[in-house]
Amino acid sequence: MLFPERCVGCGRGGSLLCAFCLDGLLLITPPICPRCGRPQSDDELCSGCDGWQAAIYAIRSPYCFEGAVRQAVHQLKYNNLRAIAPLLGRLMMNYLTSHQIPGEVLVPVPLHRRRLRERGYNQCQLLAKELGKLAQLPVVDDCLVRVRSAPPQARSANVEERRDNVLGVFACRDDRLKGKQVLLIDDVATSGATLNACAVSLKESGAKSVWGLTLAREI
Repeated sequence: MLFPERCVGCGRGGSLLCAFCLDGLLLITPPICPRCGRPQSDDELCSGCDGWQAAIYAIRSPYCFEGAVRQAVHQLKYNNLRAIAPLLGRLMMNYLTSHQIPGEVLVPVPLHRRRLRERGYNQCQLLAKELGKLAQLPVVDDCLVRVRSAPPQARSANVEERRDNVLGVFACRDDRLKGKQVLLIDDVATSGATLNACAVSLKESGAKSVWGLTLAREI
């Protein structure tokens, strides 16, 4: 009663994401780049992925990073609105139900320990745990670690710079994911550089395959 829920998109009372804003979310529909999942005019590799020797098999995202989805991610990530994680997890589950993405274990993209202390939680871990409960898949959140900090990807000028930023940033503590089909979980995909850097470490530790699933992607 003291703190009623309000839609992060329009401010209406009653829920964190109202039916009107849910209906207005911009879905990503084919054709898309088969690797990064970016919408385009055909099903060929986009210019950013053509010639890229990626470790990650593919990245998929149900929504464009615009409007209410952008507001929801911002509130979860920067304003401590952890209560919205179950709703966003359900949206990701809806996508996973209707699309065949191999994965027998969920692994959230980790934060550096300094950033984790500052924020108090990892939003990707929250999304992975909600999705794991719905999909009945185990979540391994203490194997893949971020061993050094890197500049925020949004500040990078281009794809090449973003990929360089995250070289050697991640490592696996052990071989628990050896032979596993890993589904990496992140909130937003930009160039795919962070997810691919995670995939490099996972593959080096013996992961059978690595796909990425994010709530949204920048277009």
